[in-house]
Amino acid sequence: MMYKVQVRFLFHSDIKIKIPEIYDDSIFDKLFGILEDIDEKYNSYSENSYIDKINKNSGHFVKVNDETIKILSKIIHLSKIIGGEYDITIMPLIRLWGFYKQNPILPSLDKIKKAKRLVDYKKIIIDKKRNRIKIEKNQEIITGSFIKAYAIEKIVEEMKKIGIKDAIVNAGGSSIIAIDEWGIIAENPEEEREILRNKKGMPIKITQNQYAGDDEYNDLFEIKIKNKSYSTSNQKNTYLLINNEKYGHIISPKTGFPSQNKQVGVITENAFFGDIISTGMYNQTPEKFYEIMGKLSKEMEISGFLIDKDGEIFYFNMEKYF
Repeated sequence: MMYKVQVRFLFHSDIKIKIPEIYDDSIFDKLFGILEDIDEKYNSYSENSYIDKINKNSGHFVKVNDETIKILSKIIHLSKIIGGEYDITIMPLIRLWGFYKQNPILPSLDKIKKAKRLVDYKKIIIDKKRNRIKIEKNQEIITGSFIKAYAIEKIVEEMKKIGIKDAIVNAGGSSIIAIDEWGIIAENPEEEREILRNKKGMPIKITQNQYAGDDEYNDLFEIKIKNKSYSTSNQKNTYLLINNEKYGHIISPKTGFPSQNKQVGVITENAFFGDIISTGMYNQTPEKFYEIMGKLSKEMEISGFLIDKDGEIFYFNMEKYF
């Protein structure tokens, strides 16, 4: 089958939509329009979005729509299962570490401890009867870890309504949704060619990217997914350099420090859930990774892998996708 592709920049990422060529180009405008609407209404970085209003009125209830309540309710539910290592009120710690500064410095333990007091998703109050939400004074919600995936999940729903049965949406590589069956490359998170090892200590095959033609670019492995989403979290390109040390942007709400794991990949039927889970799993030990993935598997079909700081890889129900 022949396909047509459009790429537009939204949510700080190149969003790529590939659909069969039989469909008119106007479909792209409709699909990207859905993304733009979600960006305007629910992105914490968008002026006057529902989340922006909640942040600016911290300590007070803010009137919201049903969709905002639905989004935050599901996030809170998943945060509980993940054991608090996923927390959308993490923004005070992100600011403290200097991700919005040109010359960041290593924060003191006292400042980290103080910022952590504001990080607690359990303090988000949802009043479903009156359609209103309140966060504690000086708390701040950040949507970056889920809003993009939530948006592309919505456009996939629209594609299915239209009748598109074969397509793929790639949201900057961190979240990919396949309608029908597609092959996905899981990239090696290392900057240099390195052999990662599985939990038995055996080397994992890394094949050279046939398109790159350069030894510094490696594929970790290839998976095939059908009507599923693949979400991945790593800190290869998003980090701070402080005193010649790299500190990634995925910060543990419990320790206040960036995680030292290298990568997490999660396969689910819902990209919104997948992005939340991949971020939360990034802060886990291998033991907790298995424990929490087991709990999640009772609620949804889920598979995934974790690469720890030593390059050891741990799989959960991944074999069927290789």
